[in-house]
Amino acid sequence: MRFEGFGDGVVEFYEGLLADNSKAYWADNQRLYTEHVRAPMEALLAELEPEFAPGFGKGKVFRPFRDVRFSRDKSPYKTHCGAVIEQGRGGGAYYVEVGPEGMVVAGGCYHTESDQLARFRAAVDTEIHGEELRRLLDALAEQGWEIAGTTLQTRPRGFAPDHPRLDLLRHKTLYAARTWEPDDVLHERDCLQRVRESWEAVRDLNQWCADHIGVTEKKRR
Repeated sequence: MRFEGFGDGVVEFYEGLLADNSKAYWADNQRLYTEHVRAPMEALLAELEPEFAPGFGKGKVFRPFRDVRFSRDKSPYKTHCGAVIEQGRGGGAYYVEVGPEGMVVAGGCYHTESDQLARFRAAVDTEIHGEELRRLLDALAEQGWEIAGTTLQTRPRGFAPDHPRLDLLRHKTLYAARTWEPDDVLHERDCLQRVRESWEAVRDLNQWCADHIGVTEKKRR
């Protein structure tokens, strides 16, 4: 299926889901989700995988169901649709998401296990790799990307308070993201180029994550 943009009902569907996150709403609107959200996202990912997946990872569209086992919020459905190309959580990711607020495109590290965090900090601690990461992030910020991630409020153990990259060392996750409010492009084939150009912009950041963080070596429980 050739990607021609997301359906006209994509924002409407998620605005309704925000108001009524129930199985009844989902059942009544599942066709809208399938045709206006899921199928276009699968088509978008299929067209971009040949450019971004080889040598890096695999693509997938995330399931619409929330994991509520350990959450106080028991609403059953995610209020956005996301897709990603990655080799494993943490080692870099090409990410795209559509929802009620429009589109988000991002890249970087969204999750770290203890071994990944140790490798991240070891790389940031070195002049060559730490400053390379700094340059990548500064360049993206200058282009309008938001640099985000979860951080420690204090410095990590074992690093000096005057470390030149202490701000980076505080990060447990680190990624760059751009957001577009709902617009005509969301529903057109030009949306493919928007995502392609954005993913190209974060290619070097993702490669840094792949090289210096990688996938976890811990066994899944």
